Amino acid sequence: MFRKTLTSLLFLVCALAATAQERADSAAVRMLRSDFGVEFTEGNTLTLFRTGQEKFDDLFDAVRRARAYIYMEYFNFRNDSISALLFDLLAERAAAGVEVRALFDGFGNSSNNRPLKPHHVAALRRRGIDIVEFDPLKFPWVNHAVTRDHRKIVVIDGQVAYTGGMNVADYYITGKPEFGDWRDIHCRIQGAAVAQLEQIFTNFWLKATGRPVEARADDLPLPAATAPAAEAEAQPATAGPTAMVGVVDRVPRQTPKIIKRTFLSLIDNAQTQIQIINPYFIPGGKIMRALKRALRRGVDVQIMVSDKSDIPVTPRVVEHCVHRLMKHGAEVYMYTGGFHHSKIMMVDSCVSFLGSANLNSRSLRYDYECNLLVADTATTRRLQHIFETDKQTRCYRLTPEAWRTYSHSRRFAAWFYQILTPFL
Repeated sequence: MFRKTLTSLLFLVCALAATAQERADSAAVRMLRSDFGVEFTEGNTLTLFRTGQEKFDDLFDAVRRARAYIYMEYFNFRNDSISALLFDLLAERAAAGVEVRALFDGFGNSSNNRPLKPHHVAALRRRGIDIVEFDPLKFPWVNHAVTRDHRKIVVIDGQVAYTGGMNVADYYITGKPEFGDWRDIHCRIQGAAVAQLEQIFTNFWLKATGRPVEARADDLPLPAATAPAAEAEAQPATAGPTAMVGVVDRVPRQTPKIIKRTFLSLIDNAQTQIQIINPYFIPGGKIMRALKRALRRGVDVQIMVSDKSDIPVTPRVVEHCVHRLMKHGAEVYMYTGGFHHSKIMMVDSCVSFLGSANLNSRSLRYDYECNLLVADTATTRRLQHIFETDKQTRCYRLTPEAWRTYSHSRRFAAWFYQILTPFL
């Protein structure tokens, strides 16, 4: 009896040890496949863009070469010079017979200081652009602020797609006077994952308009695009083939927990290192506890957040969260080179998670979001390079001594405004 009990205990210990040793990328892939039916594809090519100039130069070139259709889904198109250039290009392609469809979010549009107004939308439609506002703001208004379409997706001819953290606005290139440069990460994808992003768009187009998108039999390949010269010289591996990519799409009533569960899986299975850049780092209790567990396991947890933000209250709430983690051993870096709007996470130098989702209640509980889980060392190291460069050149480390230099009012605000966490 004793021997049988001992054997069972040893088996249990070995099973637990084997589970604990599962790589973070393998665990996340297994969870997404089994629990959410996410299809992972191989042979994709990802090119990362670190600036708005890189992203828009590449996107505009792809739009010019479109031959069948262009689908765009953004949180907002700010009514400024960069969107005017984009809409001119889209109108030219529409006149050449290219099908052009565009979606933007009603709340996202109304919350930016240069929204598209009804007469702007009507003018774009007259130019051949089928543009639709999802869930326009109507009385009593507040009910339209809960669930928003926060995705950023472009698909062209079924051959190339773009996704990440950038909307369409001048400040991705010029910055803003109140904090300087606007930093962000976006990417171009070529390969099997493009079809999945296109399916997300067409599903949402049907929801927003009631009109299905007919399957295209005339999809035409784009000529091979090239990475921006500066990026290609600095990191040629950026545009290499990736081992595995999964499109992690959050639909509020269908997959409400998919992005949160992915964050938790990656954190709980991290063995050596976690690096996070997120503009609104206000995670709920489960993710905070997971990060503390990782710290207790000896995982190197590094978090980068911005010293300034486009939302005035947010930096104080973020400071409260990262200060708590700092006291448990996390390395916290305060970005001072502008506003870092990037939403990226790298784990164990082998897997990265990037896209539109913030680490706050809104992204994890309410909004439509789209992220990529990239199980690829080259892409992850490229993102780590961005993290390390910014850490060394544009950040200061939050330490107990640095915290004490903050004014009493700033530290009080960091504590007091945490009551707003469920709404941010």
